Amino acid sequence: MAGKRSIRARKSLLKPEISRSSRKTLGLEVTPEGMIRIRAPYGVSEDVILRFFESKSAWIQKSLAKVRARQEQLKEEEAQYGKLTEAELKVLKMQAEEVFPARAAFYAGKMGISYGRITIRRQKTRWGSCSQRGNLNFNCLLMMAPTGVVDYVVVHELCHRIEMNHSPRFWKLVGEVYPDYDRWKRWLKENGGRLMRMAEEKI
Repeated sequence: MAGKRSIRARKSLLKPEISRSSRKTLGLEVTPEGMIRIRAPYGVSEDVILRFFESKSAWIQKSLAKVRARQEQLKEEEAQYGKLTEAELKVLKMQAEEVFPARAAFYAGKMGISYGRITIRRQKTRWGSCSQRGNLNFNCLLMMAPTGVVDYVVVHELCHRIEMNHSPRFWKLVGEVYPDYDRWKRWLKENGGRLMRMAEEKI
């Protein structure tokens, strides 16, 4: 299990988190939350790690600026769109109950596969799932996403009827059924958090 600790750079007020493991090289990451993480091999001294950290100062500042800009953008979007009401969520669920069965039937026919029942839910962390029995679950919040995203999620879950994993074979299959999937996968990664936050309960 990797060991973790925080250090203070000699010439910086930034405090990176160090995570040690059996890796062979030093690695650096700035998370979407603005945390700085250094991954280091066991046995590498703090001085070596600090010199590595300080040598990356320009890259860190640039990355932190991007994080701050993204956080401000998210705040503006949340202020613009606000939270969804229960009535709005019910409408999304009704729309999803019509859209997902139709899209699943279309792509399942194209793939020559079957599936079980389809359930529509409002979920906080998942966009879709496929059970071992072939039952499909989809998040009604996807009704706020482009239709390309909806089709990507449908194809993604249907491909689990053949490959119950995320192996290279799985992604090859997704690409064969829906060649443009990577574009919509990226959209969901970049914008999905905003959709989830719009459905968070008001405090």
